[in-house]
Parts: sequence; C-alpha cells; structure tokens
Amino acid sequence: MAATGKLEVATLGGGCFWCLEAVYSEVEGVEQVLPGYSGGHVVNPTYEQVCTGTTGHAEVVQLTYDARVISYRDLLEIFFTIHDPTTPDRQGNDVGPQYRSVIFYHTPEQEATAREVIDQLEREEVFGAPIVTQVVPFEAFYPAEAYHHRYFERNPHQAYCQAVIAPKVAKFRRAHAHRLKGRRAAPAGTSEGSGP
Repeated sequence: MAATGKLEVATLGGGCFWCLEAVYSEVEGVEQVLPGYSGGHVVNPTYEQVCTGTTGHAEVVQLTYDARVISYRDLLEIFFTIHDPTTPDRQGNDVGPQYRSVIFYHTPEQEATAREVIDQLEREEVFGAPIVTQVVPFEAFYPAEAYHHRYFERNPHQAYCQAVIAPKVAKFRRAHAHRLKGRRAAPAGTSEGSGP
C-alpha cells in the first residue's frame, strides 16, 4: 500500500526501531508509526529471530503520513538527522544487519527522492564519510510484538531509553522544532524549540 487518499506510507530503518518510533511519533503530519521488520526472507519473524541477524530483516518503522502536511523529503531529512548512515550494519553499540540504514521505497517517486537526498548529502559532505544507506524496493512489513510499540513513551526511565533514545529525540526537537505536533515554527532568533 503506497497511498490512501492523501495518506501515504514510508518504511525506514535506521538502527533500533524504538528510536525512530519515538521521534516520528512527534512529527506533525505523521498519523501512525508502527515498529516492525522488513527486508528479510522469513515470514512473520519474531524479535528473537531478527536479533540473530540471520533473517535478513531490518528493524524499521512504517509511517502513515499526510502528504499535505509533510513531504516524503521532509521525512527523509529527519531520518538523516537522527541516525548515522555511514556505519554498515551498526548504530552505536547496536551491531548486526537488523540495525542497517535502509529506505524501503513504495513508489518510483520515493526511490527518486531518496536517491536525490542521499546525493545532496554526499555532495555537501554532511557526514564526512560515505553514506551506506540502502535504497531498496518495499516487499513486506511485519509489525513488531506489542511490547515494542510506544516503547520510549512507556519506558522513559529505562537505561537504554535514557542513554540512546532521549538524546536522539532531543536532537530532533532542536533541529526540527517547526515539525513538532502542535507547534509552529518560532521566528528566527527566539529560543522556542531550542534545547540544552
């Protein structure tokens, strides 16, 4: 499914899906965020299977968003702000193919946009290292088990959430304050949306 009326779907993997879910849940125009698995050869895998690194799946979020409010390009700009796309099969201490940087495109337009964004980031040498993000066609999405849903929201004081997820959410809020649900962009020079 690529679109329903003005609602469209994006599927992105950038390390632990708890991190991406926590950020995209705050984005204006994103109607639903589901953590899950894509890109592998096992049908309906379990978290334990994916963690072995042998199923081929990546931890992903599947976003349903209102394209009248936020564009696919905007979603990708956030994506590249909140993870390191230069480390193959790794995000920080999370290591394995399930943590790879990957964009599963649903339409030729999404593929073209993803490649344009990556090309621009490479030309501007934003990361100082080659981007290894895979851009591959979407085939299937398997929702993660219920206990993964809204993980950061339900476990804000858990050690991983404090050490890894909270800083990514804070970085997103600083870099994309104008994209927060219920917020309007603050005029230049004001402190609204800036954090420590």
